[in-house]
Amino acid sequence: MRRIILASLTAAPVVGLVLASLAGAQQAPPPSWKQGQPPAMSDSTLAPIAQPPAPKAPGEIPVDKIKLPPGFKASLWAHGINNARMMTWGDKGTLFVSSRVAGNVYAVVDKGGQREVKTIAKGLNLPNGVAFKDGTLYIAEVSRITKMTGIEDKLDNPPAAEVVYDILPRDLPHGWKHLAFGPDGKLYFNIGAPCNICMPPDTHANISRVNPDGTGFEYVAHGIRNSVGFDWHPVTKELYFTTHGRDWLGDDVPSDRFDVAPKKGLHFGYPYCHQGDILDPDFGKGRSCAEFVPPLLKTGPHVAGNGVHFYTGSMFPPEYKNRALLAQRGSWNRTQKVGFRVMMVTLGTGAAPKYEVFAEGWLQGDQVWGRPVYTQEMKDGSLLVSDDYAGAIYRITYQR
Repeated sequence: MRRIILASLTAAPVVGLVLASLAGAQQAPPPSWKQGQPPAMSDSTLAPIAQPPAPKAPGEIPVDKIKLPPGFKASLWAHGINNARMMTWGDKGTLFVSSRVAGNVYAVVDKGGQREVKTIAKGLNLPNGVAFKDGTLYIAEVSRITKMTGIEDKLDNPPAAEVVYDILPRDLPHGWKHLAFGPDGKLYFNIGAPCNICMPPDTHANISRVNPDGTGFEYVAHGIRNSVGFDWHPVTKELYFTTHGRDWLGDDVPSDRFDVAPKKGLHFGYPYCHQGDILDPDFGKGRSCAEFVPPLLKTGPHVAGNGVHFYTGSMFPPEYKNRALLAQRGSWNRTQKVGFRVMMVTLGTGAAPKYEVFAEGWLQGDQVWGRPVYTQEMKDGSLLVSDDYAGAIYRITYQR
């Protein structure tokens, strides 16, 4: 009996440690993308699409599957760019490309019809946003904006980054940023909600701006869960943006959005109201969707609209002038995938916007081979489309 008691006393701490370990494992928080998942869907197999470990080789990129309107053609313009995301042109013809996952920023230089890719920044914290002005490249990470002055003359020996603004929130969920100069010369960027669905602090779920030197921070629009793409109408100069809707409400709701902010200070509904007409089951209680700005356009459930670009070139047919091109990276929180395309919006005076497909084919059945994420015009009016899944950039041209 004494031996049994001694053995029990010896084993007790071990058992306690095991139980404590199991309890800790049970209390470990779920991954951020599962936040907001209802108990009834706890066994769902839906999960974000894993990023390939490396860019695809040219022979693995079926560009011929990209479907376009008659007269248009897609070709592979650059490849081997790990997680190619946002693009911006330098004054001297350098294309700067961000990489959210790899943490890099690249410079793509055209040399006699061949593109050379140089890495000019490494080890950054989700550097999605890039913008260029007056010889300087601006880079947006999660909690700061930096700049590289005179970078186009120093691609092989990049200068150290200088801090422009470094007191942004540090939350990683929806922490990556779009970055662009507005018609007013200010730097605009998003600060996403730090969650799938929650009551965000006043510092989150917005579009904000600063002066190029980092002064004059101010909020532009509120109630925006996560916008990683916006542009200004070439004529009206109004701000148009896409928004990712929340997850785990179902396959077909809520829809993502395309919105316009004609003035500062408007609220677009998050977290109270989704897609302009669905109250959130938790945060919408006692509220009305009529309190908030409705979407200009419902773009589809979980399509993950990213890049917004108003076409101003002369290569495409005249009717394409001032149309908005919306790059949709594609769904994961949906049983049947949707998105993986570039949509086109035609805005009419007093008429409902026309919403139609411009480029598709990155999704074949239920198989994904690419994810279009941003677009950028070339000087000749052709269109570049970045694909962060294949690590490539495509060029779309039009032959009359």
